[in-house]
Amino acid sequence: MGDNGKTERVLEGSEAVALAIKACRPGVISTYPISPQTHIVEALARMVVNGELESEYVRVESEFSAASVLAGASAAGSRSYTASTSQGLLLMTEVIYASAGMRLPFVITGVNRAVSAPISIQPDHQDAMSLRDSGIIQIYVESSQEAYDTHIAAFKIAEDPRIALPVMVCMDGWILTHSYERVRLVEQEEVDRFLPPFKPIHFLDVNDPKSWGPIADEDLYMEFRYAIHDAMQMGKKRIKEIFSEWADISGRDHGGLIEAYRTKDAEIVLIAMGSVAGTAKDAVDHLRTGGKKVGLIKIRCYRPFPYEDILKAIQDAKVVAVMEASFSMGSEGAIGLDLKAKLYGRSKTPVVIDMIAGLGGRVITRGTIYKIVEQVEKACESGAVPFEPYWMDLKPEVLP
Repeated sequence: MGDNGKTERVLEGSEAVALAIKACRPGVISTYPISPQTHIVEALARMVVNGELESEYVRVESEFSAASVLAGASAAGSRSYTASTSQGLLLMTEVIYASAGMRLPFVITGVNRAVSAPISIQPDHQDAMSLRDSGIIQIYVESSQEAYDTHIAAFKIAEDPRIALPVMVCMDGWILTHSYERVRLVEQEEVDRFLPPFKPIHFLDVNDPKSWGPIADEDLYMEFRYAIHDAMQMGKKRIKEIFSEWADISGRDHGGLIEAYRTKDAEIVLIAMGSVAGTAKDAVDHLRTGGKKVGLIKIRCYRPFPYEDILKAIQDAKVVAVMEASFSMGSEGAIGLDLKAKLYGRSKTPVVIDMIAGLGGRVITRGTIYKIVEQVEKACESGAVPFEPYWMDLKPEVLP
């Protein structure tokens, strides 16, 4: 047992997520195996078979079906969950768009993995970022502990009637799903108090017929789409509140929509998402000992995009280097695009430089981050700030 009566165990990241889902008591779990998310749904299957979790476990024939079962169960008023990755998430795309439009509040673990081709099972963020415009809330985690805590919060965020949207908790494949770390669990009674049984305002009921996803012509379609955007924007405050409520119970505060790390006097601010944030914090600490004023913003909630909090954290910075584990082909990284759009037209804003790093699982070490800072310093000293992104550690000798 750890402090405050909470159980501390050394767990694989996938098992930590499965225990979080179990604690949330989902009524329906739909699954289809694909690495590296399979350990999560295997663990949940064992819990159901062993009688540790009372849930309808539905094994389907594809990720499209997994998402469809999720949508149907959620519309029927059940707390619902699935996990997937890479091509599997892309196969869910149509259903996720439809589910957001129908305001169905389920939770997905998006285990981040590169998208083919070429075939790769290594982690990056291209899969989840491809769903950024769908209407699903996206939250990225740095550690297995944060994954455990965030999944429990995710159900409360999704099911809040003021939000009522699907939520995807994104965790880096292998790095988090298959590594072991100390994870402190919260007692079931405390989870139940934080997350009571799901009681939706609207659900399928033969005695009170309603329609989900009917046709909306040009006189109504735009309003439906605006309502999703409005729920996300209004939901920012509520998401922070829910994170704070869980922090009070768990004793762990991972931050709000972002975590600002040593940014107070930073001249150079790095921005990152996911497990690389831990490496970046170590690099920031080392650079600080050498006298460089460097800080880090870890984006926890990518959609809705927390630009207000980011702008506040970078208001005194000279330059922002965005580390992107995905790329919008023909343009640049999505986070950089988001940030530049929100900075445009404002006075005294920092320069934003896009750094593509870590695609297909290419390892980002502290040395990589030192090189990013060196590139930023050179660009600032020369006055030639690039409009195109840097591709860190690119091997030009193997390009076609």
